Amino acid sequence: MKFLDESKIYLKAGDGGPGCLSFRREKYVEFGGPDGGDGGKGGDIIFQAVENLNTLIDFRYKQHFKAQSGQNGSGKNKTGSNGKNMIIKVPVGTLILSEDKEFVYKDLSKSNQSFLAARGGLGGRGNAKFKTSTNQAPRNFQKGKVGQELWVWLQLKLIADIGFIGLPNAGKSTLLSVLSNAKPKIANYPFTTINPQLGLLRLEARDVILADLPGLIEGASNGVGLGLKFLAHVERCKVLVHLCDVSLESDSQIINNYQVIRKEIEKYGKKVSAKKELILLSKSDLVDRDTTSRRIELMKKISRSDIRSLSSVSNEGVDDFKNYLKEFFHG
Repeated sequence: MKFLDESKIYLKAGDGGPGCLSFRREKYVEFGGPDGGDGGKGGDIIFQAVENLNTLIDFRYKQHFKAQSGQNGSGKNKTGSNGKNMIIKVPVGTLILSEDKEFVYKDLSKSNQSFLAARGGLGGRGNAKFKTSTNQAPRNFQKGKVGQELWVWLQLKLIADIGFIGLPNAGKSTLLSVLSNAKPKIANYPFTTINPQLGLLRLEARDVILADLPGLIEGASNGVGLGLKFLAHVERCKVLVHLCDVSLESDSQIINNYQVIRKEIEKYGKKVSAKKELILLSKSDLVDRDTTSRRIELMKKISRSDIRSLSSVSNEGVDDFKNYLKEFFHG
């Protein structure tokens, strides 16, 4: 499945229908008076968050949305039908922003939550509404009001239980494929994952949503690399699992790689740095156990987070990691 986490779209609510200019015409009634009905209201455009979507990919192929206009009023004081509202379904976690991205109209963070983004125009009044004691046969009527139109940005921030973070090529995609039925692209070079990948881990009491998030690099909080898009997804994760490659040549490399990510998260703010973190020393099959144990102790000196090791290739430590998650979510 393709993933798209940002899209700009055009919205045009329906115009109100015009009122009617009409006079009552009946046999033996010489001066029937005005009977022009009002126009119908234009349709609104409403966003609705739904559970069964997790990408904005549909908006790559359609960027213009126009609601139905109200119908014309007619004689015999008949009001025109209202235009049908347009419901645009988006994933839970979608932000609706102004065209300049300076203002957030709505954060659709819950299932079935909705937002009226463009209001349809009111229908115009027919000439029957203009009858007065001094004007018994008005020829006045109103055109319908124009429906609102605007450009908006949609931004998706994934809502996941666990977000895998770490520098590129730390083993995040491989771990996701081992724990779930997800099939992310995997290769031994940086930025194989350029879009978030979702997987489902089935535990005894509940399902846990996993998100393999694109690799960070230094300067991400300032927009370098995949930067800000990545960090936006981190906001919604309940737990951060920070993968560090234990097979790197030197201890200082591992420490530096961990600190690069932590520094970028802390710079980003928005309470992301306060989230629960588990450090996973990945690729433990490439080093001996003494090296792994020594480096776990080394990491304990610079972080208060829980620290474990595993290998997604040999499955060593995978069951231990699952048990940790089981205790966390059910304990």
